[in-house]
Amino acid sequence: MGQNSPDQLQIFLDIATEAALAGGAILQKYWGKLEAVQEKGRPGDLVTEADKYAENAVLEIIKRHFPQHSILAEESGQLGDNSSEYLWAIDPLDGTTNYAHQYPFFATSIGLLINGVPKVGVVFDPFHNELFRAATGLGATRNRQPIQVSQTSSLSKSLLVTGFAYDRRETADNNYAEFCHLTHLTQGVRRSGAASVDLAHVACGRLDGYWERGLSPWDIAAGIVLVQEAGGTVTAYDRSPLVIHSGRILATNSYIHESLSDELLQISPLKV
Repeated sequence: MGQNSPDQLQIFLDIATEAALAGGAILQKYWGKLEAVQEKGRPGDLVTEADKYAENAVLEIIKRHFPQHSILAEESGQLGDNSSEYLWAIDPLDGTTNYAHQYPFFATSIGLLINGVPKVGVVFDPFHNELFRAATGLGATRNRQPIQVSQTSSLSKSLLVTGFAYDRRETADNNYAEFCHLTHLTQGVRRSGAASVDLAHVACGRLDGYWERGLSPWDIAAGIVLVQEAGGTVTAYDRSPLVIHSGRILATNSYIHESLSDELLQISPLKV
């Protein structure tokens, strides 16, 4: 089996699913029972014991099945063989701030990049018991049923989602201007606080488009595959190929991709 063969990708997808469900089970266990919420550096960048225990559960499964693979995890950083063509991008608790406040919008997100390209993605939302899965060429599903992006064809009829990075207090490039501008042009812009869930919701048609800056690979690796396999488009703001380490992403149902890109490119940051 080749590294990108359907059979091999299915094996990776099944192991990613096992790991995401294990991480999600930890999040369910600690929901509403946190005792140690800490800031990692920037104000609002939180970490809890649930993050750490969930990551341990995920890492144990990935390492057991694929000991030669490289791992990039939010809490543990880079692990394993850095020269490996396989890189697992893991966020054990995407939406930590939500979770710490018992706001029910968070997930365990697990993506696999092969030679730098996202090929497998699993996002498990344990509060709503929604499991999103995808692998290149195998389609995308929610709770094992096929999903596809919306067919909204104009910005004026679209519902979008975005977010604001932890450095928003320190930079004029903080997405505030984009948020205001696009709120006027659309039926609304939501801000959920969990990038992986945002991408999953674009994939299943609940949202028509998503953009954000200041992201890490583990935030978006899984969701990229979900959107693409559900018929959507994922690029940089200017529609060039996405560079996953750039921190910027534009993901849509494809129909509004060009128009949303055009709007993003003409917006100047707010003066602060």
